[in-house]
Amino acid sequence: MSTNEGSSAIDHSNSIVPYASSEKFTNSVCNLGESVQEFIGDEISINDIDSGACVIVDVRSSIALSHTNLLDGNETNDSNIEPNITEVQVLPESNIQSSSGATSHCDATPGARLIDVEERGHITSHVYATSSGTMLWMPEISDSSKPIKGTIYNTWSDAVKAYDLYAEKAGFTTRIGTIKLHPKTKVITHRYILCHRASTQSSRKLRSCTSPSILSKRIRQSKIKVTNCEACVRLKPITGTTKYIVYEFVEAHNHCLIDRDNIDFSRKRRKMGFDEYQFVHKMALNKIGATKAYKLRCAIKGGVHNVKGTSTEFKNFARDVRVFLNNVDAQLVVDTLSSRMSTMDNFFFYHEAVDSELRFLFWADGISKMNYEAFGDVLAFDATYKTNQYGMIFVPFTGVDHHKRCVTFGAALLCDEKTESYVLLLKTFLRAHKKQPLLVLTDQDSAMKSAIKSVFTESVHRLCMWHIMDKLPAKILAETDETETLDTTSIRASIHKLVWNLIIPPSTFEEKWQELIDTYNLRNHTWLKTMYAIRGEWVPSYFQDLPMCCLMKTTSRCESSNAMFKVNTSASNTLVQFLLCFDTAIDWQRYHQREVEFASETTYYRFKTDLPIERHAALLYTNNVFSEVQHEIDRSQNRVLPSFDGDADGILQYTVAHYDKKRNHVADYKVKFNPEDKSASCSCLCFTRIGYLCRHIFVVYSFNQVDKIPDRYICKRWKRDALPKHVYSLEHRYSADNSEESKLRNEIIDVVTQCVDRLRSNPERLTMLRDDLLIIKDRVFSDVPEEPACNNKDAVISYLFGRTHSESDGHTLVAPEAVKHKGRHSDARIVGAREQAIEKHNKGKRMTRCHSCGKTGHNSRGCAKHTVAASVAATTTANVASVAAATTANAVDN
Repeated sequence: MSTNEGSSAIDHSNSIVPYASSEKFTNSVCNLGESVQEFIGDEISINDIDSGACVIVDVRSSIALSHTNLLDGNETNDSNIEPNITEVQVLPESNIQSSSGATSHCDATPGARLIDVEERGHITSHVYATSSGTMLWMPEISDSSKPIKGTIYNTWSDAVKAYDLYAEKAGFTTRIGTIKLHPKTKVITHRYILCHRASTQSSRKLRSCTSPSILSKRIRQSKIKVTNCEACVRLKPITGTTKYIVYEFVEAHNHCLIDRDNIDFSRKRRKMGFDEYQFVHKMALNKIGATKAYKLRCAIKGGVHNVKGTSTEFKNFARDVRVFLNNVDAQLVVDTLSSRMSTMDNFFFYHEAVDSELRFLFWADGISKMNYEAFGDVLAFDATYKTNQYGMIFVPFTGVDHHKRCVTFGAALLCDEKTESYVLLLKTFLRAHKKQPLLVLTDQDSAMKSAIKSVFTESVHRLCMWHIMDKLPAKILAETDETETLDTTSIRASIHKLVWNLIIPPSTFEEKWQELIDTYNLRNHTWLKTMYAIRGEWVPSYFQDLPMCCLMKTTSRCESSNAMFKVNTSASNTLVQFLLCFDTAIDWQRYHQREVEFASETTYYRFKTDLPIERHAALLYTNNVFSEVQHEIDRSQNRVLPSFDGDADGILQYTVAHYDKKRNHVADYKVKFNPEDKSASCSCLCFTRIGYLCRHIFVVYSFNQVDKIPDRYICKRWKRDALPKHVYSLEHRYSADNSEESKLRNEIIDVVTQCVDRLRSNPERLTMLRDDLLIIKDRVFSDVPEEPACNNKDAVISYLFGRTHSESDGHTLVAPEAVKHKGRHSDARIVGAREQAIEKHNKGKRMTRCHSCGKTGHNSRGCAKHTVAASVAATTTANVASVAAATTANAVDN
């Protein structure tokens, strides 16, 4: 090899030679000791390195790149090769003790002797014992992977990466040590990369046994993880450059090494990345805790060894999220909803606070407003609990869409259930939606009833029939003397048959009610008298003239909607977490709406008749509604029989006999038909009650050859185009992150996944793909050598919840104290009147049990078995006495 004088910058262009041949370069630079001795100073300049041969090593591929005349700047033929990590090895003569030039720690320790060769899976280490009894472990690893003394790294990140690769092969993990600065210039003079067990255990000295601190706080006992291990690599910066040179390498450890199979338990490998943080967050939004999220992650990734972090790290992240949100929760949820008003189209939000304490929230986005505009004729709402850790009452507003599915018009959080709070809620609802519903359905809550009467002056308020009829058995039993024999089953069946009748007029209902009361002698029943007094608020007969009165007769839609929201949320959620869980539930609701919308566009039901009007209905209605209309059309052909009654002023009148499936006559309905404009009306009021025509009108249409449903009888809320198509776009989905960085991340992950799937059964091609991806990874890590601050845990939490540190510092609102509500409390189970009545009814007189025969109804004194036994015993006693007397008499005679 030839050497030239010079001080030009180090070139990365190299010729690739096998690393085994690097030994000849090592043996040929023994005369460079004097130049290398200058590296011992605090500052090293690149000009201090004398001309000489160097070995540049690409650590990733473990190949050696030879380079001669390096300092002259002469390039080799293979100038296109640029390794990611470059090591420049300049070896002085005094340090050449092995082929690698590394000085063994054990060789420098007097009296160290080899006592064992320890194998832990893939890791093999030589165990030494020093004269003082200290055990040292020396990993058995190829010299090409060791950080050789005198090695120069282009950047600090290159040095860290090289030592990490060495540590992974040797069986330990690393951490960055303290930086030493020059006392005057404050320039970095030394930097260390240490073993992960390099620290010393902090001492915990106890005071006197009488110290109050001992009594008030117990010291937590924990296991010691650090051993003051001295294995490390020490580097110094080269002045004027970004390069670092290794001036000391300690190879031996004072602890056993870790097998690769257990390296995932090490501290460095347990550090979670953004992907894991986001996974835990997304699972929490679907009511999946950190432990179960970890198990799911392991199942998805193919084992625990492929997952960063353990279940403890997953739980710690969930804890850190709660700590982060503790003081900023109320302000953060307000800021989040306020920001949506500027970023989302037609978003409405309103809140109120008292003394900086959040007391009221209401929000509705643009899609909810569109749904209310199309389907807001009937509205139901109910309060539900245990959705957040503050106990705030959650009140969603629910309706029925054109697929006959639940749809949410808005939601609110309240701090109490007083009339004033519900008045504020309904007024805010009107501010958002501008119009009142035709029908409002609630339970028998008096505060809701007063608020609806005060605010919804144009609406009809209806009570939930299920809540009323569900109380019937308990109310009857509660006011019935237990000595009376009363068949509550027959009473309930009779009342149900009457009140659920949708077609009888109010006068008929009142007549039959009185008959029923007299039949069962319930005229003085308090609860039944109360329900009859408010019959106009819940009996269907009194709502016949109201459009869509049969769309919802109970609050079961509310119960279903509340259950949907509770699938995602829990009582331990903060307000922000609850809001995100609500967004997830709304996305699912709209996903199912989009699913049935797509089915209506791409599929159709088989026709049951040859009538053209059936085909016309299929073009108008969604699939779910068409199924019901088709049922009416089909029944018009085989379950009804029309008879012509005559003509009155051009209006044709029919009597349509209605039959059940057993061909039994049920009732007769009057149908009027106008041949000029094809208008028709039926006494069953099906179109008014539900919004589509009945079988009685369809049979008259068929008789008069009407092939299409007239426009006046096509209810817009049931049509396929009831909603504009853009409501299903990605821009209106809460779970869809439409940021540019998120789109690119997902696209990259999808591309890699598709490539891996395509080559799944081809290991050779998979290996090539992996190598290509490693090259890309090295290039990315070279361009971004340090972990960006955006991947820190606090920064990730802020990003996931849409919060910056500057915003969190200026919060003003605080979350409310624990809210008391009307629902069941966790500390005591409330037994309702129904359960008390049933328990009272089932509780009979105390039954005595005989101890002799075990039967009930008598005691042992009156038991026949006991009486027989007593008589037998008495007879036996008498016989024995008589025998004894006779024996005594004979003895006297003798």
